[in-house]
Amino acid sequence: MNEDKIYIDEKLGNEPFRFDDSVAKVFPDMLRRSIPGYAASIEAIGSLAARYVRPGTNCYDLGCSLGAAALAMHQGIRAEGCRVIAVDSSEAMIEKCRTVLVGNKEIEVQLADIRDVAIENASMVVMNYTLQFLDPGARDDILRRIADGMLEGGLFLLSEKVVDENAHMEDLLVDLHHEHKRRNDYSELEISRKRAALENVLIPETVAQHRERLANAGFAHSAVWLRYFNFVSIVAIR
Repeated sequence: MNEDKIYIDEKLGNEPFRFDDSVAKVFPDMLRRSIPGYAASIEAIGSLAARYVRPGTNCYDLGCSLGAAALAMHQGIRAEGCRVIAVDSSEAMIEKCRTVLVGNKEIEVQLADIRDVAIENASMVVMNYTLQFLDPGARDDILRRIADGMLEGGLFLLSEKVVDENAHMEDLLVDLHHEHKRRNDYSELEISRKRAALENVLIPETVAQHRERLANAGFAHSAVWLRYFNFVSIVAIR
C-alpha cells in the first residue's frame, strides 16, 4: 500500500482536490487514514448484497474509485445471474480499478459520468462518498433516476460526509475528525492543506437534507445505520 504523502508536497497541496493519478496511487491509504468507519461500510455492503440482491438483476457502484464496494457486492451476492456495474469518471481511478479487479469477469467497469449512466433493473445501488462531489443542484436528479431504475424493495446505500445542524456540535465533530487524522500520522500542515483543497469540491449537507432528498426521489424508507463523527452511511429502500 503506497503511503498518502500528497499534502506534504507544497505544489500539490496548493491545488484543488481531484481524482488524478497521484490520488489513485495512494487511495487505499488515504481512505484508511481519513474516513473513520470506511471499512465498516464496505463490510456492510457485502452483507446487504446477500440480503437484497435478487436473481437476474443489476447492481451498481456509482463513483466506484478502485472498486471496493463493487467487489464487496460481488462477494456478498447469493442470487444467480446478477451483473455488478462499477462506474467512475476518473480515468486514473478506472485504470487502477481494472488492475485491482483483473481476472474478475463478473464486474463490468465503466469509464463514464455517473449522471449519464442508465440505471435499469437494479436491486442494489451504492454511492459510497460520491454524491458529495456532485454540484448540489444535480443531486435531486440523480437520486430520482436511481430510484426510477430500481425494483420495488431494492436497496440504495449512500455514504457521505455531513454537516451537523448545530454549529457547536459541528465544530466538535470536525475537531474529532482532525484528531482521527492526527492519530493516523497526518501532520497539521497536511490536514490544513487537504481541507483547503476540498473546499468547494466536496460540499457536504445535513442528514436531514439527505433523507428528505431520498424521500422526494421515491424511496419509501431510509435510516442512518452508521455514523462516525461527521461521516454517515444511510440505507434507503425503494
